[in-house]
Amino acid sequence: MTVISIQSQVAWGHVGNSAATFPIQLHGIDVVAVPTTLLSNRPGYPTIRGRVLDVQLVADLLRGVEERGAVEAARMILSGYLGSADIAMDVADFVARAKAQNPALLYCCDPVLGDRDRGMFVRSDIPPLVRDQLCALADIVTPNHFEFEFLCGARVTTIDDVVAQARALMARGPATIVVTSAELAGTPRSEIETLAIEHTGAWRVRTPRVPISPSGTGDLFAALFVAARVRGLATPDALSHAASGIHGVLERTAQRGTEEMRIVESADVMLDPKPRFAAVAVPAS
Repeated sequence: MTVISIQSQVAWGHVGNSAATFPIQLHGIDVVAVPTTLLSNRPGYPTIRGRVLDVQLVADLLRGVEERGAVEAARMILSGYLGSADIAMDVADFVARAKAQNPALLYCCDPVLGDRDRGMFVRSDIPPLVRDQLCALADIVTPNHFEFEFLCGARVTTIDDVVAQARALMARGPATIVVTSAELAGTPRSEIETLAIEHTGAWRVRTPRVPISPSGTGDLFAALFVAARVRGLATPDALSHAASGIHGVLERTAQRGTEEMRIVESADVMLDPKPRFAAVAVPAS
């Protein structure tokens, strides 16, 4: 089993492929990690070195892994932070080409566009490409609440809003929408809510809020969800596994008092989270 993961890469810390590769491998899945950036660290530190990669280099790497048979061996493509509109367009071309070569291949698009605190943190020409091209190719999309509202073009404040807008978004391509860090009426501030919606059902899982907010949690969630789906778990079980695993990593990180997630030392809770928070079916409205 193989996942092709196309995301940013940092030398220090855990975001992008530097957050996703080890957790996926931990589940017995090979990872073909293709970088879109090479940076010393994530933004937010006093200095940052490195750069977004040239599209020609990213395209060359993608062509190279095709030549090695990665597309035929892969079960899933995962994309995250892309860095430039040119890279976004090339990734769209690669996904379309790969799915034509391997019709059983699934594609998970983690939009990585922004969040409620910072707004959009990518160049302005990237979000329309993610919405109109990558999401149309995707089988699974994993936005946070802010990104979900952008993709839908609507504000959502209730679970019924989320389900209705997700199913409208599915008409444009995806079969599964997972909304992380959902900010909905009725959710206690002491909890984090994550929802998964498909045509045949919708599920929610609530986990206790840990009083830290390290970077890369969305990247890690997408990796754990993809790993669960590749291993054959149904959507509600994958949702439970990923949300529970993230909670375990955040608890371990809070105990250590570090800025960066303690991913490597949290291998046990990512592989077999305890406690495990169940995904509950959302009643049809």
